Amino acid sequence: MRDNRLTPAAILTLVILFAFLAGAIAYAIHAWRAMAGVQMSTLGWVFLALGVVITVLLGAGLMALVFYSSRHGMDR
Repeated sequence: MRDNRLTPAAILTLVILFAFLAGAIAYAIHAWRAMAGVQMSTLGWVFLALGVVITVLLGAGLMALVFYSSRHGMDR
């Protein structure tokens, strides 16, 4: 039977990663609050939405290529 307890190195790694996550969230909240008075035009919102959609489609397409090549033995 295998012991599933985390090693001290794994715990330290998780603590460091959660600290990075907490720092990123704190910075995002600070930046969001600092831009409270900033207004964005309709065209700005359109381009923001287009950027998000294109980024998601690009990521999905690349992941599809990874799975396709893996299934067809092209990644040796």
